[in-house]
Amino acid sequence: MDIIQLLPDHIANQIAAGEVIQRPASAVKEMLENALDSGANNIKLFIKDAGKTLIQVVDNGCGMSETDVRMSFERHATSKIRNADDLFNIQTMGFRGEAMASMAAIAHVEVSTKQIEEELGSKIIIEGSEIKSQENCICANGTSVKIKNLFFNVPARRNFLKSNKVETRHIIDQFIRISLANPEISWSLFLDDNEYFHLENSNFRQRIVNITGSRTNEKLVPVEEETHLVKIDGFIGKPEFAKRSRGEQYFFVNGRFIKNHYLNHAVSKAFTGLIVDGHYPSYFLNLKIDPKKIDINIHPTKTEIKFEDEQAIYAILRSAVKRSLGKYNIAPTLDFNTEAAFNLPLGMEYTEIKEPKIRVNTNYNPFENKDSEKIEISNQIYQNSFDTEIQTEIKLDDIEVGNKQFFQIENNFIAAQSPEGLIIIHQQRAHQRILYEYFKNNEGRKLNSQKLLFSQSIHLNKIEMENIKEIEVDLNNIGFKFDANTESLEITAVPTECINENLQELFFSFINSNELESSNLKEKLNTKISKVLSSSLSVKSGQKMSEEEMKQLVNELMKCDIPSISPYGLSTYFNITSTEINKKFK
Repeated sequence: MDIIQLLPDHIANQIAAGEVIQRPASAVKEMLENALDSGANNIKLFIKDAGKTLIQVVDNGCGMSETDVRMSFERHATSKIRNADDLFNIQTMGFRGEAMASMAAIAHVEVSTKQIEEELGSKIIIEGSEIKSQENCICANGTSVKIKNLFFNVPARRNFLKSNKVETRHIIDQFIRISLANPEISWSLFLDDNEYFHLENSNFRQRIVNITGSRTNEKLVPVEEETHLVKIDGFIGKPEFAKRSRGEQYFFVNGRFIKNHYLNHAVSKAFTGLIVDGHYPSYFLNLKIDPKKIDINIHPTKTEIKFEDEQAIYAILRSAVKRSLGKYNIAPTLDFNTEAAFNLPLGMEYTEIKEPKIRVNTNYNPFENKDSEKIEISNQIYQNSFDTEIQTEIKLDDIEVGNKQFFQIENNFIAAQSPEGLIIIHQQRAHQRILYEYFKNNEGRKLNSQKLLFSQSIHLNKIEMENIKEIEVDLNNIGFKFDANTESLEITAVPTECINENLQELFFSFINSNELESSNLKEKLNTKISKVLSSSLSVKSGQKMSEEEMKQLVNELMKCDIPSISPYGLSTYFNITSTEINKKFK
């Protein structure tokens, strides 16, 4: 009995849609790229209900004929590819011929299009791969594509979509990537009838500034390099403006946004020693490469590219970034033309140079004390034996804080005698737990705040500003008071615990929260704020504490609901029993 059969077209299209259209932002990407390929110089994007209800792209491109508009919804129908050799010389955005067919399979699609030389345009309506109507119509030159009720016939896929806020953020990201790569084109983005972006045609630097904010201009350093293999141009951010997130990192290869961890590593390597750990440089870099030396057909979303000579491009990119950092006096430089040994300090030029004196212990005999080596080896074994933490169940309630002597180890740990032996507390993690429970237990209540003598301004781009506005009520309850302008926050008051804190770092930590994609947004949001505050305000490792401060910290830790674990799931203390200590001396 034969069991293999061809899939019906509508099922095949839904399978293809699962690869190409993963969320509303995927449809936005495909539609904007089609508009680019049409030769348009003005493109508008309209979004309603985070793209679930409506996605519309309007362009003033070449338009389509009556036949072409119908053919565009057939699988693998494309105007870009004629033979197999064309796959190795791709210079357009769309070429697979799957996007329109995929969208038509899972949504209600309406297209109105008109070519410049024609008097009438054509309008077609498709629902679930089924053509409902096609007729002539009066419309402007170019094409208007409406995608309504995305995933209406694939409810499982619709249920997997995130909140409107998260899906809208993905759409904005796609819009920014494509508009950055094409500064010569005018773009507009409308979110629920409100204009979010209006970008006039400009040069690349101005487009970056228009998207990320006017103050970005002073942060940009130009990068230029041209070789037989690749041409690189664009901008990198100055090291002092590095952020805790990778939000402003963009690679464009032949006008197409790509993700490439290997090339990202090349840029990061060039910044080695210039930015602190946990921060990432900003970059907006265009790479022009012969299309025959890259393969962009390795992934349905076309955001990954395979390079013919990736190692060479890595070396060129790293060198170009380092040269720009040095050229604009941002990276420290070495003068190899001057011998440092001949440079005398000011005022020492005419001073008489005296012969240095060396003190020698004439009684020292390296062969006299043979036990010294044994002692050193014994100390090493002793030290290594404590490398493994021995976690023993002990309640902090068993420690009588008032009667104990506390001391610090390397200004990092607090140690004291316990009923079982010796207890060692990680001072930073313990304080994080104390602060975390304090803020969580006061969730929803208004805490005391301290007014700043001088308000502090923090520069934010549009997306960052929207994120702060989302949590404004929660921040106000904690004790933060601020006024939100177009591109900056004016902070006027902070919680009493934050008086001497770096407020810019603190607010960027609030903004760059990966937990905001949770379906339980409110709970995750409050947890994140409490975590950020506990991490920023806690006693740091290496900070010297008085015995009174140590006692107070241990006393507060004893009152916590979960004293043994930090907010990040790490142990706050452990106990070494007397038995384990005795074993070290056997």
